[in-house]
Amino acid sequence: MKTLIKQGYLLDPASKREGVYDLLIEDGFIKEVERNITCEADEIIDAQGLYVMPGFIDLHVHLREPGFEYKETIATGSRAAAAGGYTTICPMPNTKPVIDSSEMVEYLKTKSQLDSPIHIVPIGAVTKGQAGTELADINGMAKAGALAISEDGKSVMDELVYLEGMKEAAKAGIVVFAHCEDKTLVRGGVMNEGEKSRELHLPGITNAVEDVITARDIFFAQETKAKLHLCHCSTKASVQLVAMAKKLGIQVTGEVCPHHFTMSDDEITEDSSRFKMNPPLRSREDVQALKEGLRDNIMDVISTDHAPHSEEEKSGSMLNSPFGIVGSETAFALTMTELVKTGYLTPMQMVEKMSYNPAKVLGIDKGSLEVGKAADITIADPNMTYCIDKNSLLSKGKNTPFDGKEVTGKVLFTLVNGNIVYRA
Repeated sequence: MKTLIKQGYLLDPASKREGVYDLLIEDGFIKEVERNITCEADEIIDAQGLYVMPGFIDLHVHLREPGFEYKETIATGSRAAAAGGYTTICPMPNTKPVIDSSEMVEYLKTKSQLDSPIHIVPIGAVTKGQAGTELADINGMAKAGALAISEDGKSVMDELVYLEGMKEAAKAGIVVFAHCEDKTLVRGGVMNEGEKSRELHLPGITNAVEDVITARDIFFAQETKAKLHLCHCSTKASVQLVAMAKKLGIQVTGEVCPHHFTMSDDEITEDSSRFKMNPPLRSREDVQALKEGLRDNIMDVISTDHAPHSEEEKSGSMLNSPFGIVGSETAFALTMTELVKTGYLTPMQMVEKMSYNPAKVLGIDKGSLEVGKAADITIADPNMTYCIDKNSLLSKGKNTPFDGKEVTGKVLFTLVNGNIVYRA
């Protein structure tokens, strides 16, 4: 099977190649990258005027299966991710039952091979049942194929348990993905603490809720020599703490989600659960710091924290609805619109943060368009303008604050191992 991608604008951080090239795929691998390739092919994709990029890698999604299939399944979530240009995704372990053993990791791998058109990398829990009291079998999960552990949805508040978990992760050679939230400081908060929360008479979540645990986890990483990846960073101090950690030589990377660099709490128009996420939408000052952190390569990764819920669950007040919004199908457009078109990121930086750097965080041989690599490829129109329509999303979840927002940038093709798994 041969596929020839003609005259696309290649963006490949691994080789530093940028410009108009042809790319030939044969039997699932990249066979040739040249200015002009003439050969017979089973399929020819005219990519003139389009970006051709290594497939996006999302370090942070929630597929909800097993246990919450009414929200999302491996099948629906992975197809939504493919529509967003993702060829590899990492589902968090807060399912029911929790992904906290080698058996559950094997279950997820087997189910993914049956139901998913894209690659799925399991993330195991830090503690059994994510109860925060007893370590899960971290070494066993690593041997079964988990490349990271996370207690995502919460932090491990028992410092001694968490320290031991980080030591085990370091021994096993896997990454610790940290959800930084001091639950003792949350106090029922549902949105950012500030003028808007007071205007809407809603309990607020202060920046300290995130910042205190971010600092803790960074110094725990220094002590244990664990590789630490900070999930969904949302505050100015988080950016500053990551910069500090890197200067100290601590193995820390940080991710930012599109909703956190696109919206501030000033833009919350009403008490609606479509604006409820954790961490919450922060102040304009925080949003600016996140943009600058990405621009200055302090923050390494753009991930989605795709968190689908049913329409019934997300239909009311922030006070009685779950945290989370969907993000797989809107991330590229929001990144193009808010960061690339505004000059914060170059197109190459965008690809680094959505593909190349996530691959490095996981330690997988992806995020590259070099000859001989697996043909995981995203092709997108960087100039197509349209309005996001929640009803057209492939995800079961329609919970987005961006319904009706005009954006620029549209994924047209997603290829996994040379096979087209999404075509707009």
